[in-house]
Amino acid sequence: MEYTVQKLAQLAGVSTRTLRYYDEIDILKPARINSSGYRIYSQAEVDRLQQIMFYRELGLPLEQIKAIVTSSDFNSVLALKQHREQLLDRRKQLERLITNVDKTIAMHEGRISMSDQEKFEGFKQNLIEENEQKYGKEIREKYGHERVEQSNEKLRGMTQEQYEEMMRLSEEVNRTLAEAYKTGDPAGELAQRAADLHKQWLCYHWSEYSKEAHAAIAQMYVDDERFTAYYDAEQPGTARFLRDAILIYTGMRQ
Repeated sequence: MEYTVQKLAQLAGVSTRTLRYYDEIDILKPARINSSGYRIYSQAEVDRLQQIMFYRELGLPLEQIKAIVTSSDFNSVLALKQHREQLLDRRKQLERLITNVDKTIAMHEGRISMSDQEKFEGFKQNLIEENEQKYGKEIREKYGHERVEQSNEKLRGMTQEQYEEMMRLSEEVNRTLAEAYKTGDPAGELAQRAADLHKQWLCYHWSEYSKEAHAAIAQMYVDDERFTAYYDAEQPGTARFLRDAILIYTGMRQ
C-alpha cells in the first residue's frame, strides 16, 4: 500500500511538516514523487518511520537515529528486539517509581514510616539502570567492573541533600557549558568554570578523582557518538569544546 504525506501523517499521528523535514534531512525519503509532485511512501518507508518513532520514544536525538537507520548493516529485526528490551527496562523503572509513590502516599496517610533515603531510592536506581543501558558496556570495559560498581554503590548511598546537589550540578554544568560555547574559547573563564563544575559532578559518582581519568572521559564524549549526540543536541560541537576545556583544566593540554 502507498501513502501520500498527508495520509502517512494521519496514520502515524505525526505532522506533515515532520515528514517533510525527515525528507529534507535524508532520514526518511519518499519512495517516489508522482506526476503531480506529491511524495509517495511505500511499505519500506512506513516501516522505517515506525523505527524512527521507536527511537524517538526512547529519547534518541534525530542525528543519532539517522546514523542508525541509514547504516548499511542496519538490521530491523534486531533493532525491534532491542526496542523491546529497552521498553521492558522502562516498564521496570516505572513500576519502581509507582511503588515509591504508593509508599509515599501510605506515609502521608500515617500507615507506614519512610526514611529520607527511601524517598529517593527509586530515582537513584532508575538513574543507575539508565546509565547501564546506555553506557554500561563501554564504561565497564574502560574503567573495570569493580570501579563501576563502587560508583553505583556511592549513588545508592547518597543522602537526599547529596542527590539534590548532584542533580543541580548536572543542570549547572549544561547551562554554563552552553554559555561558554558561545565564547569559542575553551581556555576562557566560563569554559574553565564548566570544567570545574563537571569535576564536582563526577566526584558524586567516582570513589576517587584523577586528572587522567577526567581527561579520558572527556575524550570519550567525543569518541562515542551517543555522548556526542547528548552534548551536541542543542549546539553541534559542544562535546569537543567540553573535551578541550577539560584537557586544559586538567593540564593535559596547555
